Amino acid sequence: MGRLEGKTAIITGAARGIGKGIAERFAKEGANLSLLTRSTSLDETLEICRKLGARAEGMTVDVSDPVAAKNSFDKHIETFGGIDILVNNAGITRDGLFVRMKDKDFEEVIKVNLTGSFNLMRAAARVMIKCRGGRIINITSVVGQIGNAGQANYAASKAGLIGLTKSAAKELASRSVTVNSIAPGYIVTAMTEVLTDSAKDQLLKSIPLGRFGSIEDVAAAAVFLASDEAGYITGQTLSVNGGMAM
Repeated sequence: MGRLEGKTAIITGAARGIGKGIAERFAKEGANLSLLTRSTSLDETLEICRKLGARAEGMTVDVSDPVAAKNSFDKHIETFGGIDILVNNAGITRDGLFVRMKDKDFEEVIKVNLTGSFNLMRAAARVMIKCRGGRIINITSVVGQIGNAGQANYAASKAGLIGLTKSAAKELASRSVTVNSIAPGYIVTAMTEVLTDSAKDQLLKSIPLGRFGSIEDVAAAAVFLASDEAGYITGQTLSVNGGMAM
């Protein structure tokens, strides 16, 4: 029996990268899934999850729109009858030096990465409170912990998500709802594959373990925080970064 057997989960940003990896791992562990994406096709993720035995449904939704986010959540409840786990992974980047950054690029990153997570957290919390239990997991970033030149908007959104995690954890703890975040470091995804060899070498020097992380590293952390084993952990940020930030 899997560690998430019989649980239902919503995972945002599930079409590729870390979100896709979490969805596949949750499916292996027995969870049934609503997978959300803003634009990228979910066909591949859905096919894999279903082959692993999960009941998996896909939705195209902009989580930064509060009405659309609430509608997608309501559709999940209608389909699955409840919510045990919410994983907020949806995120975008609009990189650039902050002194030259356009208002639109700052606001859009905050809206998707932070407000989008808030929208679904609020909807999920209302149900989880009534059921007296649930897991909320927010995917933040090492950049939200240490900052990064050229990513002021992204760092602000991810640092804000850590603060949101802690505040929600304090509000929901009395109802046995845990709220935690995972802060990945540099993970091998399509985003890091476009880096030049010299840039990769420079990054590796900042990682004590001497390697980039894998999607599986992050997915394993998400399964742990979603499982019964993590029932006494809340308000925490689990850093999956090879030692970049200690």
